[in-house]
Amino acid sequence: MRLLLAAGGTGGHVIPALVVARELCARHPDGEVLFVGTRRGVETRLVPQAGFPVEFLEVGALQGQSVRARRKTLTQLPRAVWKSGQILERFQPHVVLGVGGYAAGPVMLAAALAGVPLAVLEPNAVPGLANRWVAPYVRRAFLAFTEAVSYFGAGRSLVVGTPVRAEFFQVKPKRHEPPFTVLIFGGSQGARSLNRAAMEALPRLAQWKDAPLLLHQTGESEYNAVRECYAKHAARGEVFPYIEAMPETFARADLVVCRAGANTVAELAAAGRAAILVPFPAAANQHQLRNAEALERLGAARLLLDRELNGERLADALQELLGSPEKLARMEAAMRRAARPDATARIVEEIEKLARASGMRV
Repeated sequence: MRLLLAAGGTGGHVIPALVVARELCARHPDGEVLFVGTRRGVETRLVPQAGFPVEFLEVGALQGQSVRARRKTLTQLPRAVWKSGQILERFQPHVVLGVGGYAAGPVMLAAALAGVPLAVLEPNAVPGLANRWVAPYVRRAFLAFTEAVSYFGAGRSLVVGTPVRAEFFQVKPKRHEPPFTVLIFGGSQGARSLNRAAMEALPRLAQWKDAPLLLHQTGESEYNAVRECYAKHAARGEVFPYIEAMPETFARADLVVCRAGANTVAELAAAGRAAILVPFPAAANQHQLRNAEALERLGAARLLLDRELNGERLADALQELLGSPEKLARMEAAMRRAARPDATARIVEEIEKLARASGMRV
């Protein structure tokens, strides 16, 4: 069986695609998987590390970009679609799965034009621009929110959740007692506002009787500045540009401070970790805000808006939640109830059905 995955840009796109790829290869040891992305995203590193081949397109984004950037992308699109068609002709996939990122649009359009069975993984309540464009050609839409069903039609939509690495489901409940450990991260590329708020909070946190240990993923661009700030305040912290072993790091944490992307909230649910969620304000269709609001309604998370985030607000929230282990435990229980442990298996089973419908013996 041959599966082509169009996924790139951020870890939120690439990591779920890798989870699906691993599950498919576990079921089909002779199966072939090919990723298509761009050279601008984490796929250049994560996909080869996972042992999968990847090919690259030259294309940018349309949504949320300047007029000049959109014009440049529009000039790149015809060649990107043409190159995608060449890749399809050479690889001959039985199914194409679009997971998101700059390359997904051209690849999915080429698949639709070539008649290759097309599926999409849409983790947000409001689908992205490329998925909305190709919706009429999608044979299966794997969704995390029922709100997205209307974009693809009930007959082609399956609300299955977001694929998450099995290691997150193996994270055990933690006994909450001081000194506490807090994980802070802003996605695979970091988050300036989270870094700033954490640095502003360091002097106050250092005054606590049992100062918490901060595990802080900064992103490459701000790593040195954040590390120097921790050293200046002699703060208890471990600072990383990027954390590879995220499930193990989740296991150490009593509380997580992070963005609210679909992949992140799915990992929080799988691991059963309470969180302070700070949605990325420029996320398309405010999908991170909707994710955070949903988890706050469940009692699984505390929502802080990015525009209101500063060191004082962060320290106050940490003090309130870490000061009440009983509340943390209730939040964790609520978070676990949001988990979808069968998401990956259900997606791969449907991909197999699509392949069989196209004439392949699976």
